[in-house]
Amino acid sequence: MSTHETEIAAMQRAITISALGLGSTSPNPPVGCVILDRDGMPVGEGYHRRKGEAHAEVNALAAAGPKAAGGTAVVTLEPCNHYGRTPPCHHAILDAGIVRVMIAVIDPTSRGEGGAARLREAGVDVEVGLLADEALVVLGVWLDALTSGRPRVRWVYESGPDGPRPWPEELLSRTGLRAGSDAVLHSDGRVEEGISGAHGPGAFALPHSVAVDDAAGALNALYAGGVRSLVLHSGAELAERFLKQQLVDGVDVFLPVSDPSARAQPDPPLPPGFEIRTVTRLASSLVLHAERAEPTNQ
Repeated sequence: MSTHETEIAAMQRAITISALGLGSTSPNPPVGCVILDRDGMPVGEGYHRRKGEAHAEVNALAAAGPKAAGGTAVVTLEPCNHYGRTPPCHHAILDAGIVRVMIAVIDPTSRGEGGAARLREAGVDVEVGLLADEALVVLGVWLDALTSGRPRVRWVYESGPDGPRPWPEELLSRTGLRAGSDAVLHSDGRVEEGISGAHGPGAFALPHSVAVDDAAGALNALYAGGVRSLVLHSGAELAERFLKQQLVDGVDVFLPVSDPSARAQPDPPLPPGFEIRTVTRLASSLVLHAERAEPTNQ
């Protein structure tokens, strides 16, 4: 395997393990890192679990130990350059003797000069943009929330003859939506952490409920508490308030159709303005995932 192929494989591994932080890192981003030794062999990996704990680079360097010296750090997001609850990651990279850093996505929250610039100033070879699109599969929700200033919202509902209704509770866990989301908002305004206790203590303040008659206000309150990804677990009445203000980014529709031929003209399964991205079979039923369509310039 060539050096470039090794780095691509390492970045794909870093992207994969970064997803283990979904549903627990917020308000921090989910990041993964792989360390290659001076011969290009993987010797350590790590991911960021939650705010207040070690970042991905520090965990990967700890796993690599002295084998990191003279090696390469492959990381999904630019190493941080500031002191927060933990020291800057670019310091840890320099202290470990890393000579090359591969970054997928630049961190828009960098303060002043970013970690990439600091590493270059110290003589480290830095490359940016490796598998950036693939890294955004995991980082995209955090970046979208950062840009919009509100949580990214996924409405999950079951399509039936009487219109949309909330998914069965067990389906949220069965599909992984609960585990991969910061919070769940129910029709009555109740708010639950995706996985109870998953986020860092003191870094995540979740209200027990929000006023659902004000969709934008509810999202602002949740964002202020650290929520970056939200499941809207409701029927059409509540969802309509979010849809009218274009506050729904994605939908996941459960279609319990054991015999599709039994209905010649099924009801439209999606709200207007959404495009199907995936269709997954779940036993004898289907789950459609759709995203809000990008506006086109006329």
